[in-house]
Amino acid sequence: MWGAPAEPADSYYEVRPECTDVPNTKFKIRPGKTLSVRRWKAAFSPDGRLDIAKTLDRIHRGGIHPTIRGEVWEFLLGCFDADSTYEERDQIRQQRREQYAKMKSDCREIFPVVGSGKYITAPVITEDGQPISDPLVLAETSQGLDVRRTDRTLVFYEKEENLAKLWDILSVYAWIDIDVGYCQGMSDLCSPMIMLLEDEADAFWCFERLMRRLRGNFRCTDSSVGVETQLCSLATVTQVIDPKLHQHLETLGGGDYLFAFRMLMVLFRREFSFCDSLYLWEMMWALEYDPDMFYQYEDSGSDMEKTEGAKLRQKSTRRCGKYERENMKVKNPEAHLPISVFLVASVLKDKSSTLLQEARGLDDVVQILNDITGNLDAKKACIGAMKLHKKYLKKAQATPSTQRLFPFTL
Repeated sequence: MWGAPAEPADSYYEVRPECTDVPNTKFKIRPGKTLSVRRWKAAFSPDGRLDIAKTLDRIHRGGIHPTIRGEVWEFLLGCFDADSTYEERDQIRQQRREQYAKMKSDCREIFPVVGSGKYITAPVITEDGQPISDPLVLAETSQGLDVRRTDRTLVFYEKEENLAKLWDILSVYAWIDIDVGYCQGMSDLCSPMIMLLEDEADAFWCFERLMRRLRGNFRCTDSSVGVETQLCSLATVTQVIDPKLHQHLETLGGGDYLFAFRMLMVLFRREFSFCDSLYLWEMMWALEYDPDMFYQYEDSGSDMEKTEGAKLRQKSTRRCGKYERENMKVKNPEAHLPISVFLVASVLKDKSSTLLQEARGLDDVVQILNDITGNLDAKKACIGAMKLHKKYLKKAQATPSTQRLFPFTL
């Protein structure tokens, strides 16, 4: 109701009483701004087609009410097409649940613990007491330890069945994505899906769609980590928008920007409270929303990422997120960078004066950036990222001396 006071959202993600050092939550449910249950239901036509443009606008203004967050995320992440009907989505959901059940059953044949309600946190040994060195088994042990540590401040994960559900989803994902498998940080990305979507299969597919965007960050070789690509992009962006800061970081030996590794890998999960990180994510996804996303993923078949050759449908800018609209103005798709890069760049820009004056080594850089935990505002961060994105494109386009930095056509 208009004029009603803002409602704190912490009660929807209860923190264990003994955990007193968690960051404060800034997100509040604001009547007239936050996407409410009523507004969400009213956004559908009688046959179930979603007015995505109005939905994105509402999310930009005030985020999503916690009670509908999971079902809205399914659209933002490309699980469903906004132009699909209720009947079509019911069919897709049923097919995916059956597919997940089959994958989980196949995975259980290789690793019987999957689906047992248990998970592994200690080395597995043979009958004669020797540790099993099989890479799959070792990965499952590492994964179990991460699951045990994930969001342990939340009451939700006091229940072993919820931890087991998280472990099962990560196990099935690692089994189907053989190129990437399981990597540390994935549990932080998957955890909210478990909490927001009651059905395990639905949570799995939401996580799988998120990994389509992020799996490149986790793809490792003997000599490199996938996130290095985004770190290089961050260095390039900072060099354009704040050359003094970039030069200072290079002088300190931080030109590889590894101090920003965690922010990009787990999308600021550690810099925000649990509730605020969800608000940040949905703001990012609403800004980046591409109405072609569902079909690009579906057309990709067994490819785990968007296929460059996926047939593009007629795209309406009105149905795109604001960030995606800006990207549509750029001729070369290779120039498109995820908004997360500009979010980190905006944090560095805000801390530029402090970094220039106080950072005398990389330890100082890390300490200054650690101090932002719990002090960031998700909406302001997204607004700052949007402004930097426009500034970056304008400068890169207008300044001939910077063209050597960009091997693409703007």
